[in-house]
Amino acid sequence: MSIKNQPRRKFIKQSGLGLLGLTVVPSAFAKFAPSDRLRVAHIGVGGMGNNHMKWFTGLPEVDVVALCDVDESHLASSLKAMETLQPGKKVQGYSDFRHILDRPDIDAITCATPDHWHAQIATLAFQAGKDVYGEKPLSYNINEGQMMLKNLEKNNSIFQMGNQIHATDNYHRVVEIIKSGVIGTVKTVRLWKSGDTPNLGQPKSLAVPKGLNWDMWLGPAPLVDYIPEKCHFTYRYFLDYSGGVFADFWCHIADVAFWALEPKGLKSIDARGEEADGIANTPKWIDIDYEFENLKIHWTSKPPNVPGAADRSIGAYFEGDKGTLICDYNSREITINGETVTDIPEVPKTLVRSPGHQQNFVDAVKSRVQPESNLAYARKMTLPMHLGLISYRLKRKLEWDSEKEKCIGDSEANDLLSRKPRKKWRLVK
Repeated sequence: MSIKNQPRRKFIKQSGLGLLGLTVVPSAFAKFAPSDRLRVAHIGVGGMGNNHMKWFTGLPEVDVVALCDVDESHLASSLKAMETLQPGKKVQGYSDFRHILDRPDIDAITCATPDHWHAQIATLAFQAGKDVYGEKPLSYNINEGQMMLKNLEKNNSIFQMGNQIHATDNYHRVVEIIKSGVIGTVKTVRLWKSGDTPNLGQPKSLAVPKGLNWDMWLGPAPLVDYIPEKCHFTYRYFLDYSGGVFADFWCHIADVAFWALEPKGLKSIDARGEEADGIANTPKWIDIDYEFENLKIHWTSKPPNVPGAADRSIGAYFEGDKGTLICDYNSREITINGETVTDIPEVPKTLVRSPGHQQNFVDAVKSRVQPESNLAYARKMTLPMHLGLISYRLKRKLEWDSEKEKCIGDSEANDLLSRKPRKKWRLVK
């Protein structure tokens, strides 16, 4: 049953929002008129969330009405920045995102929290009638992605994942060229991102800084003492919260391969890597072999030994039986019969170009048609990333049942498809 048809008291109790004594009147109870202004709140500011602020205040039909962060200093500086970005308009600050979900006047949220909070916040937002622009990676684990999709469909919500490169003309053009068949049937794709997990040393725990709600920052993750290196930007180098350089960049470059080829029937995942130096525990480097139906995808932490890769710190190399294509965010080269070009004019433009990643989300909210980097697509593209990390952690090859979304004959690997949040922070029911 959709929340819109549930008794209101039952919804509040089940959603976990009632923990604060909050009441929720989902904004989706009313149709969003295309002529209305979209009222947006940003959850998680101080880093990427500040880019969200700049992007959305730059859209003529958007009003940013609220910000939220568990760090008072981040919240204060971002509220100050909003005075310049959106002069003369009131913006409310919150330390708990559930107060934002309680507001019936807010239509959509953006989420730029650490990765381990992405799925719970998005799911609760769907249940509260809000649409979501959520930063990558989509979720902390595979089970969370399944939960997000189920709740999005149940509540007729709109979601855009924040892999902004998806909106570029270059990616659109690469997809058109690959799909045209000019380089033939692609059997192998090589993806890479150079850069290792940094050595963070062996810092000791400290007293929690004044103004930081460390317990809520941790949220669904295990309770540990405060160590500055585990918080804010460098959180991504700890497996309790993220997946290092690999998880940070996978979606940005795997995106063009999944868009162009739509890989199906994932069969196996085989990762190799080295532990990071110091306190961090994400891979120092990681190489992964993926086998799909009629397609192999290889991830490496260094450029592969193929033409044009050495000059690109991130890239995708498509090997077809008639030619090759190499690309990064902003460039591409197609090689056929020994001739290398940057475009093939004979291949028609078949994809509608994005009006901009954030504008695409706003248009989707108004039209109720899912945007380009929608949740169903983002979940399929993110799932192999999670499995690569599981293979790395267990130091063995995984066999995968793509229909059941389970590892075959490996209960230990299946246990890592999900994580039970700390009891206090099991907010999604």
